[in-house]
Amino acid sequence: MASLVYPKTPSLSSSSSLSSTTPLLRPSIFFLRPKSSSSSSRLPGVRAKIREIFMPALSSTMTEGKIVSWIKSEGDTLSKGESVVVVESDKADMDVETFYDGILAAIVVNEGETAPVGSPIGLLAETEDEIAEAKAKAASQSTGAPVSSAPKVEDSAPVPIPAPATAPAQTLASAPTTPGKVVATPYAKKLAKQHKVDINKIVGTGSFGRITPEDVEKAAGITTTPKSNVTVPAVSAPASPPKAAASFPEIPGSSVVPFTSMQTAVSKNMVESLSVPTFRVGYPVVTDAFDALYEKVKPKGVTMTALLAKAAAMALVQHPVVNATCKDGKSFTYNGNINIAVAVAINGGLITPVLQDADKLDLYLLSQKWKELVEKARAKQLQPHEYNSGTFTLSNLGMFGVDRFDAILPPGQGAIMAVGASKPTVSADKDGYFSVKNKMLVNVTADHRIIYGADLAAFLKTFSKIVENPESLTM
Repeated sequence: MASLVYPKTPSLSSSSSLSSTTPLLRPSIFFLRPKSSSSSSRLPGVRAKIREIFMPALSSTMTEGKIVSWIKSEGDTLSKGESVVVVESDKADMDVETFYDGILAAIVVNEGETAPVGSPIGLLAETEDEIAEAKAKAASQSTGAPVSSAPKVEDSAPVPIPAPATAPAQTLASAPTTPGKVVATPYAKKLAKQHKVDINKIVGTGSFGRITPEDVEKAAGITTTPKSNVTVPAVSAPASPPKAAASFPEIPGSSVVPFTSMQTAVSKNMVESLSVPTFRVGYPVVTDAFDALYEKVKPKGVTMTALLAKAAAMALVQHPVVNATCKDGKSFTYNGNINIAVAVAINGGLITPVLQDADKLDLYLLSQKWKELVEKARAKQLQPHEYNSGTFTLSNLGMFGVDRFDAILPPGQGAIMAVGASKPTVSADKDGYFSVKNKMLVNVTADHRIIYGADLAAFLKTFSKIVENPESLTM
C-alpha cells in the first residue's frame, strides 16, 4: 500500500519554493500508512486506525533528524494542527504538527535520539482501543530496528558483504511487477536517481516493504563501510582487508564531542566542495566614499552586510556568469534571481541566510530583511527557502579586523566573495604623488568549470566601481 504525504499547505512541498512574503510556517510532514492491507484493497477505501509518524525531510540535504523534545506525551489526546514533536535538522529546529485527531499511542524515537528520514518516530491511534496494539507494534519496531543516539546512523548498521557482480540483476529480477506507487524513503529515491536504478523494480526490506537506502545501494551493486560515506562498487573477487583508520596520539585531558546535526552538514559540504576545481582572484577596493555612505545611513538601520550584498548584487546583474551554477559538470545553469547568501556564525555551527532578489530591493528594505533573517538564524527558525536558495555567497570578516582570507566554495554555487577589513593604505597615483586611502581586499573563489579568470576580473572591476562610487546603492 502506498504511503501518503500530507503537507501543511498546498504551497509547501518538496518540489516547490516559497516566496519571501510567505509567513513563518512550521513544517509538518507525516508519512502515513495503514496498519495492514491486502492485495485486493484499494487506496480510496482505506481507513487507517494506527498511523506511523515518520521523520520528515526538513531540507534538501537532510538524511536524518534528531528528536529535540516531544511536546506531547504518550496517551495525550491530539487535535488537528497541534505541535507534537520538535525535530533538529541539519539547519534548524522545527515543530512537527499533526493533521489528524487521535491519541499519541507510542513514542518510537526518544528525545536525544536520531533516526533516518522516513523512518517511524511515533504511532498515532484513532481510539483507545488501538493503544495496546500500537504499543506492541512500537516495541517490535524498537527491538527489530533500534535507532541510534550517535551522530552517524551508519555506525549502527551491519556491514554488508560485497556481492557478486550478478547480484544487482538478481535483485531487480525478483521484484514484483504489480503496478502501484513506490513506497521508499526520500533518501532512497535520491540514491536511486543518482545511481540510475529503476526503483520500481527493487524489493524493499524495510517495514511494510518500504525501500531503504541500503536496498538501493544493493541494487546498484555498491557497498558501504559503517564509518564512511564513500560507496565502493561490488566485485566478484574476494575483498581485500580494509585499511586501518589513521590513529592519532591521545592527548591527556582531551575529550571527544560529537558533531551537532548542523556541524555534520557543514563538514559534509566542505568535503563535497573539494571535488570542484576552484581558483581565486583578489582585488583591492578603495572604500572612502563607501565608508562615508555607511556612516550616513547607519543611523537609519542600514548594516554593512546589506551594503556589501547590494553592491555585489548590482555587479552580478552585469556579470550573470558569476551568478551561474554548474550542476552536472556538462552545462551552465544561469539563475534567474540574484540571491545573496551571507555566512553567519551561530552557536553550534555556521549557516547562510539568503537575501533573495537583492538587486531588486532598496537598501533599507534589504537591511530590514537581513535583521529578520539573523534573528531567525540565531533562534534556529529559518525556513528551508531562507537558507538553501543562494546563488552567490558573501563572507565578511572585516568586523574582526581580518585584512584578507580565502573562502571555500559552497556546493551548488559558482562563486563566493571573502571581504576583509577596510584599512588606511598608502598609495601612489600615476604622477607619483602619495596619498592615504582606505582600502579593503576582496578575494573571490569560483568554480573554474564555468567561470574563468577574465570573468572574475571583470566582475571585481565592476564591484570596485560601485563601491568607489556608491550613490547608486541608495537609489
